[in-house]
Amino acid sequence: MGLLLVNTIGFAAETNQVNEGKEIMKDNKISLGAEIKLMAPVWVIGSYDKAGKANMMTAAWVGICCSKPPCVSIALRKATYTYGNIMERKAFTVNIPSKNYVKEADYFGLVSGRDVDKLSATGLTPVKGEKVDAPYLKEFPVAVECKLINTVEVGLHTMFIGEIMDVKADKSMVGENNSLLPCMLLFNSTTRDYYGIGEQLGKAFSAGREIINKKK
Repeated sequence: MGLLLVNTIGFAAETNQVNEGKEIMKDNKISLGAEIKLMAPVWVIGSYDKAGKANMMTAAWVGICCSKPPCVSIALRKATYTYGNIMERKAFTVNIPSKNYVKEADYFGLVSGRDVDKLSATGLTPVKGEKVDAPYLKEFPVAVECKLINTVEVGLHTMFIGEIMDVKADKSMVGENNSLLPCMLLFNSTTRDYYGIGEQLGKAFSAGREIINKKK
């Protein structure tokens, strides 16, 4: 798999070559069909197996799904080792890799914990969660401890909904009002490339007020 780390602001320019030969619609948009084309965050999911061995798996079908209680969702195939681990332990962690760990994050998605000890292979350090029965990675800058509260069957995947029990972050990643600073990889499932994230573009719940004020 080829790896590419760039600022996503420049991503739109790259699509020009891809779009050559496509039919341009009236509104200047191209129909790409009923496929997954959205960029997805790269999360590394931590779990323990029945024997207590720590395992990590990279997942991209993930996201925040509720604010009260605070919850995230991850979608996994039943064939994955992590699926069985989460069903057994009723817990998992979400580990956010920085751009320094692209190779490790990719590796975690290439092999199965049934066959290899991924942590021994990468040299990364599992730490037992304080709030849930799942490990997190010491070296990754952000870790989220989650308690499994629901599962939903969605076609090929099972969606695990985890209530956030704690968020842990390196001091260097914590900004004003205990906010997390940008640190994430994005995955393009079409080209199989990884991207970094870039500069601050505006303030949420503030940038759009310029449009509201125009109407007054």
